[in-house]
Amino acid sequence: MLKKYLLIMIGIVVLAASCTTPVAITKTEVAKSESEAFNDFSKQKNDGVHFGAPVTTKDAFSYDAILPLLQKTDTLKNVKVAGVVDAVCKARGCWMNIKSETGAAPMFVKFKDYAFFMPKDLAGKRIVMSGDAFKEIISVDELRHYAEDDGKSKEDIAKITQPQTKIRFVASGVVINK
Repeated sequence: MLKKYLLIMIGIVVLAASCTTPVAITKTEVAKSESEAFNDFSKQKNDGVHFGAPVTTKDAFSYDAILPLLQKTDTLKNVKVAGVVDAVCKARGCWMNIKSETGAAPMFVKFKDYAFFMPKDLAGKRIVMSGDAFKEIISVDELRHYAEDDGKSKEDIAKITQPQTKIRFVASGVVINK
């Protein structure tokens, strides 16, 4: 009986030791990751600066070219989109907007699993990104949060009173064109 109990206890200990828990990333680690990315920024080849999964610039759609496709479906999986950055999160570079050349609302871009961030001075630069494009209803709280990240005034933030349907993109990789 004692052997059986001992074997069960050893099994439980081995099982518990093999389990892992997620590790929280501190702001210091995020800042370190960003600074390492910026150091790598100047060391890249002339093909552009890469973030996340590898992306080639070949065969990318413009943001405006995918808009009609998103009228027919809610989601485009594994699509490559080229565009000009309109704005980047001023707090950490954790999101960016891509301009439309036809006057449509900018496309909001986040990065898959927050695995990477963009340089905060990226506005006006051409990028190509791969990932998923989709339509989504954005809550008032989330819209206000992003307006705050973008440095909008309290008055402008207070004017946000209705949810909005927006085109969003979750990028698994981005390359900044040179």
